[in-house]
Amino acid sequence: MRLTGLMILFFIGDLAMAQNIETKISAAVKQLENDSQLKHAVFSLYIVDGKTGKVVFDKNSQIGLATASCLKVVTSAAAFELLGAAYRFKTEIGYDGIVENDTLKGNLFVTFYGDPSFGSFRWDSTNMETVLKDIVTSLKENKIKVITGSLIIDESKWETQATPRGWTWEDMGNYYGAGARALNWNENQYDILLKPGKKEGDDVEIMSTNPELLVSRLVNELKAGSLGSGDNSIIYLPEDGNIAYIRGTVPAGKASFKVSGAMPNASLSFINSVQNYFKTQSINLLGEAKTSKAFAFNNEKMPSPAKALLNISSPSLDSINYWFLQKSLNLFGEAFVKTIAYEKNGFGATETGLDIIQDFWLKNGIEKSALHMYDGSGLSPANRVTTDALVTVMQFAKKQKWYASFYDALPLQNNIKMKSGYIGGVRSYTGYVKSKSGAEYTFSFIINNYDGSSGAVREKMWKLLDILKAP
Repeated sequence: MRLTGLMILFFIGDLAMAQNIETKISAAVKQLENDSQLKHAVFSLYIVDGKTGKVVFDKNSQIGLATASCLKVVTSAAAFELLGAAYRFKTEIGYDGIVENDTLKGNLFVTFYGDPSFGSFRWDSTNMETVLKDIVTSLKENKIKVITGSLIIDESKWETQATPRGWTWEDMGNYYGAGARALNWNENQYDILLKPGKKEGDDVEIMSTNPELLVSRLVNELKAGSLGSGDNSIIYLPEDGNIAYIRGTVPAGKASFKVSGAMPNASLSFINSVQNYFKTQSINLLGEAKTSKAFAFNNEKMPSPAKALLNISSPSLDSINYWFLQKSLNLFGEAFVKTIAYEKNGFGATETGLDIIQDFWLKNGIEKSALHMYDGSGLSPANRVTTDALVTVMQFAKKQKWYASFYDALPLQNNIKMKSGYIGGVRSYTGYVKSKSGAEYTFSFIINNYDGSSGAVREKMWKLLDILKAP
């Protein structure tokens, strides 16, 4: 009897706490609804008890909204399940013909499968220097110093389109708008070193690009902005484009200022890196470099390697996913989508990968109509996802063996482990929060079409989420 009484007291206490949270959240939501900055906005907030899944608060949880980068949790969790935390991307080096003395009488092949870490500075094992060194080492170990044939770049395992449909012209030329290719090199990024004028309105000089931009020409329309104004530049350059326009402003008075763009053709950059490194290592490539796209364009049959030289493996998926969520790297998410398509259907294509991901989530409780995905990263403003779907993903993740890696990859913001999203007119947060009394909550919070400062909206959203920390 005494035990039953204690259980009743605990139940009453938990019920009172839940009602208290709901009351406070409701009051905060009402305040937001009356906020002039959100007069024409649509927002959705869905909170569940992290342990039981019981709904704590629901505001428009079934309305699909643009999510921005919060969509990344959908792709991340699906990749963990469909590929595995230990999955590694591969890049194959091989050759045809024969090796006589120190001469390969044939072609050198590099076959790509979309490794987003290939040439990335984030890992010692796959950075640019290591990759080039490993290729040359494999040649020397096989006593190859001269290659009479071509360097053949095979990207045929994936579709030729790098960027998903729905990405905007304003985004695609900038570093965060780098699409995923079968060959990704240095995260498909290049840097532009600028020298702004001393005062607002002055011209801005382009000093150099790194790596070299090669065939694409930069048309410089930049001006110096006010002191301390930050990077307000935009690079307009589509994939495989030859002419780029760089517009907007960078802060006046800086001795130098760096902005980053999306490499329009990663294969050209990789080829240039290989050819230059070969020269420093006394490897003589007599033939030209040819890509699988060039073979297809010229209706030529592409040869295939007969013998393997080297397989380059990426870090494990959980390591790549860490940077995907921590730094919101769109390229990595798009690589996950196409890799899921390749591994399940034999060809890496965005549309196929997204269909597989949506089918996977349908089997795990999310209707397809609640998960309209145009990409795997959230950069497309056409994505529409419900907060109920995002919370379902987060609750699903908690039950999986890879959850610790997933949780660790979530950024810590406002002392909450959560993924954030931000594109024009969109602010979103999805994550986990624990109160001072030990209560656990899983939530998703999205606002679309707000007016004015995005920073002000962020502060208002954080203030509301602070309520979940308090009890």
